[in-house]
Amino acid sequence: MQRLTLGNSGVAVSAVSLGTMTFGNQTDLADAQMQMDMALEAGITFLDTAEMYPVNPVRRETVGRSEEFIGEWLSNRGNRDRVEIATKVTGPSDKVRREGFDGAIISDTIDASLKRLRTDCIDVYQLHWPVRGSYAFRQNWRYDPSKQDREKTLDHMADVLGALAKAQQAGKIRAFGLSNESAWGTARWCNVADRIGAPRVVTIQNEYSLMARLYDLDLAETAVNEDVTLLAYSCLAAGLLTGKYADGTPPEGSRAAVDLATGGPGDLGGRRTKRAPEAVAAYHALAAKLGLDPIHMAIAFTRQRPFKCIPIIGATNRDQLKHLIEGIDLVLTDDALRQIEHVHKDHPLPF
Repeated sequence: MQRLTLGNSGVAVSAVSLGTMTFGNQTDLADAQMQMDMALEAGITFLDTAEMYPVNPVRRETVGRSEEFIGEWLSNRGNRDRVEIATKVTGPSDKVRREGFDGAIISDTIDASLKRLRTDCIDVYQLHWPVRGSYAFRQNWRYDPSKQDREKTLDHMADVLGALAKAQQAGKIRAFGLSNESAWGTARWCNVADRIGAPRVVTIQNEYSLMARLYDLDLAETAVNEDVTLLAYSCLAAGLLTGKYADGTPPEGSRAAVDLATGGPGDLGGRRTKRAPEAVAAYHALAAKLGLDPIHMAIAFTRQRPFKCIPIIGATNRDQLKHLIEGIDLVLTDDALRQIEHVHKDHPLPF
C-alpha cells in the first residue's frame, strides 16, 4: 500500500483510510475488530472516526462508541504503533453540543477522545464542520453566507488554533485537519495558523465521489497550493454507487432502511433524488463496458485525481469490506478516466 505524508506534519498514512462511522450501531464489536484486522493486513493503517460516531442514526447514548471500539481493539491487539488515527470534534449539534467548539472545549474533547481511544496521541485531529455554518450535506442548495462575521470568524480560528498548538506541544495531537469546509475557510485557517505559529491544516475531509464533485474547483486549487490532502468520505455516494438501491427498495440492513426504521426519510442525506438513479446506471454501464467492478472503479477514481486524495472506505460488515479490499489496487487507464468525464458531463451534480 502506498503511503502519503500529510502536509508539513511528518505524519505518514496509508493511501486508503478505513472509516468507522457504523461501529457501535450497525456494526458490532466483533465485526468491527475483524474489519480493522482485515484492513491492517491489507496495508490500510489509517483509521478515521469522530466523537459523534456511530451515526445512522446519531443518538446521545451512543456518542463516542466508535472511538471506544477502536480503543478496545488497540488494547486487545497491542498495535497502536502500526496505525494512524484521525478523529473529529463535533460542530454545532443538538445531539452532542449546541455551541460546537472553541479553544476551551477542544482542550476537553481531545482528552475525552484520547480516553475513549485508549491512546496518548491522536495523529490527525479534525473539526467536523465549521461553527459558522457549512454548505455540506446538501445545504449547498440554500447556502447563505451573508450573515457571517469575518472578524468574529478569524478570532474564533485563532482561539481554536491556540488550543491545538498547546495540544500539539503536549504531544496529544500530531496534526490538524478540517472537515466539510469551504475554500475560503481552508485558506483562512492556513493564514491564521501562519500568523500565530499554530499547526497548519494538512487534511480536509469533505464528501467526494463520482457523483459529488463540488471539491473539483476552488477547493482543489486551494488544497494544491496549501498542501492539503483531501480525505474523501462517501466515495460510494452513501452506497448509491454499489447499485443496491437500483430497484427503489432499500435492502434490509442498508443505511436507508435503518434510517426509515428509525423514523428518518431514508433518502441517504438527500442523495436519493430523481436524477441519481440515472447517474448510477450510467456509471454501472461504463464499468460493464470497461470490464470493471463499479465499486472498484468508483474508489480507484478518487485515488487518481490531480490533487492529493485519500478515499475513506467504510463497510457495515466484513463481507462488504472484503469486496472493497479486493479492488483496492485497481489503476484506471487514461481512456477509462476520459470516459468517466463524459458520464460526469452528462450527469453533473445529481444530488
